[in-house]
Amino acid sequence: MSEAAAPIAKFEPGRLARASSRGSGRSGLLVFVICFAVYLAGIGLPATPQAQFAPAETRILLTTTSLLNDGNFELTNQYRGQAWRTFGGSPVQPAGVLVNGSLIEPHGFLFPALIAPAYALGGTALVQALLALIAALGIVAAAALARRLVPDPWASGAAIAVGCSPPMVIAATAVRPAATCAAIVAAAALLALRVRESPGTRPALGAGTLLALLPWVGLVGILPGLVIAVALFRWLRRRSRGWIGLIAIELVLVSVVFYVSINARLFGGLTPMAASAISNPPTGAANIADYIDRLPRAVELFVTPQLGLLLTAPLLGFAFVSVALAWRSRRARLARALPEAADVEVAAQLMAAICAAAVVAAIFFLPSLSGLSPGEPLVVALPTAAALSSWGMRRYPKLGVALAVVGVALTAWLLIAARLAASSGLTPLSGPLPWSVFGG
Repeated sequence: MSEAAAPIAKFEPGRLARASSRGSGRSGLLVFVICFAVYLAGIGLPATPQAQFAPAETRILLTTTSLLNDGNFELTNQYRGQAWRTFGGSPVQPAGVLVNGSLIEPHGFLFPALIAPAYALGGTALVQALLALIAALGIVAAAALARRLVPDPWASGAAIAVGCSPPMVIAATAVRPAATCAAIVAAAALLALRVRESPGTRPALGAGTLLALLPWVGLVGILPGLVIAVALFRWLRRRSRGWIGLIAIELVLVSVVFYVSINARLFGGLTPMAASAISNPPTGAANIADYIDRLPRAVELFVTPQLGLLLTAPLLGFAFVSVALAWRSRRARLARALPEAADVEVAAQLMAAICAAAVVAAIFFLPSLSGLSPGEPLVVALPTAAALSSWGMRRYPKLGVALAVVGVALTAWLLIAARLAASSGLTPLSGPLPWSVFGG
């Protein structure tokens, strides 16, 4: 067997396809329990030295309280009555502007509505627990995605390692939609791959429903969701199941049309960011030159001390290794000799495209990178990137385990030091190192 064929054969894709659902279920339960427990331990971590919640989180919570108390999303009375004091910290200024006499924050409607029942029952602690639950389910979906590439323990191991790294732990209980969008993206990608293997109404409609929800939950999921929608429709059409694909895509299109119509009426643009007082134009870039000036972000997102994703979740470096392995497999045309290799290649390509879409969105469409925690701009792709990294981790197991241990150790330091900071003065690493929620 050639050297190029060795990695694919080594992963035994046929064995993956024949794996029992019972074994996968046990692995998924283990992933969920570990990640959910770690995320619960992160409840109460402060976003800044002065406040538990960042201003963006406070605005979402204000919208939730307005929905519960007033039955609407209009926040004029909340800001007039300084309702932000309920959540502590410094005064919070509106991020939106008055549109048709109403002040509605530009973070959309579905996410504040999603957390409203939890807030009504148990306040912010229960909200964070709900978000931790959703994030943990997203990592379970990541492990299932990884099994499309490699067997356990590598699939579950990579998912747990990234799921328990500082960027994901911080995002899991942040009152922001990114981690929830990440879970939706991972689940939709998993359903889309199931549709490719065996076209069926249930997984197709499930994927379509999840994709239809994405823009309503958070703008950050739109580009990754678009990648999945295109793949879903192409696979269904090629398998002579175009009518199922039409129904699934119709769900997405109806949602998008309704979404744009609502935003045009309420915010005067395609998205809620059209009414943003913080960044106008919505992306913060007024012309082509501004977008070109953002190209250095491609480096900032991964290796700078302030934002570097690879400094806090180093295992994700194996995502690039996996892309190289998929490219080598495709170039060597291994699918002709090993039909199962085609499934591995396609799964890896879909995951890589989702991650690339998230990177493109962070580089060109995010108004600013200032004030963000490490890895925060790419949270929406973390579960998918974890799945993609599993192939590289299996290829280089010793290095992969070492990098996984580094990420988990940073999380342990973060959680332990944060709990002991008040009583002992011990604080998480700060200064030039990026994994402190307290800053330096």
